[in-house]
Amino acid sequence: MSEDRSWEGNWKVRLYERVRERGYSSLTAFAEARPTAPLVELADELGEEDINAVQVFSGLVAEAERSRQLTRLVRGQLVREMSDGLPDGWPAVLDDANRFEVAMALARWKSYTPETHKARVTQVMAALLATPPPPGWRPLGSDDELLRTLLPDEEV
Repeated sequence: MSEDRSWEGNWKVRLYERVRERGYSSLTAFAEARPTAPLVELADELGEEDINAVQVFSGLVAEAERSRQLTRLVRGQLVREMSDGLPDGWPAVLDDANRFEVAMALARWKSYTPETHKARVTQVMAALLATPPPPGWRPLGSDDELLRTLLPDEEV
């Protein structure tokens, strides 16, 4: 196993160089081209040994703040967490067999939510559990109709 070198040197410069090398003008454009890929996959694609998921998310947050698109980023992160944790979509019945997977996907989503949106995410989580989406629902991007209803584009 190789040593983690992700924090060595100027990782921000390295991150954006890798994004540009792949033909993207921004980290957001790179990530949105892969809307269901977990952050770890995005990081591995940009540099398995010297880019990590936290750095990718940090860059995405910075870009979202500059473009006033934090809500879109938050929706997109739910897409990533659901794709990773619930690959078959929302379960038909929330029972002992799948309750943990749903809870983990939602908890990971909240952990990657900027402080400005935590209260709204908590409300969305409660809404999803109180009135579950259709069985098999698996948003494929941040513009998913149900996601936009649950978390509209008003910026905080």
